[in-house]
Amino acid sequence: MSSEVTTNTTGYWYGNGSRVDAVDVLNALRRYRTAESAAQRRAREALGIGENALLALRVLVDAEADGHAVNAKELAERLQITPASTSALVDRLVQSGHVERRPDPNDRRGVILSASGSSMRRAITVIDELDTRAFAVAEHLPSVDMAVVVEFLEEMTSVVDEIDADKTARRADGPRSVPPQA
Repeated sequence: MSSEVTTNTTGYWYGNGSRVDAVDVLNALRRYRTAESAAQRRAREALGIGENALLALRVLVDAEADGHAVNAKELAERLQITPASTSALVDRLVQSGHVERRPDPNDRRGVILSASGSSMRRAITVIDELDTRAFAVAEHLPSVDMAVVVEFLEEMTSVVDEIDADKTARRADGPRSVPPQA
């Protein structure tokens, strides 16, 4: 009789799913990303806005909570979109009543953007509810596990950023010619 534990089959002591491997981690990450995307879609639909508009509202709401004013230039930088795209986005958000333009008290030519009205209260409620529930889950992790999760997610972000950087570099280099075969 052997005291060796078999880990590649289902046995009396180890039920299905008792081992977690890299595939399980990546599948869980994909499920989370899918669920988060669905939650953001529902928030956008509830507010009647698009993805960049929701991101812009989040920047404005967060800045307001921090006591920080945001102008169009900073919004463009935070969203990583062009000034022209930012201008069109802000125009749509102002027209729909989601954002207000106010004079900058420190620069008489400047304009400060702020979240506005009842739609903002709805946006804040949706965003805060999701953030509160996510925070409640995260704060129950032991500190050691938090460090592992943060390191893992930072490494995953790096992998994705490297792929995006490679694609951008290839586009900047232009089309590559394939040498003729003999």
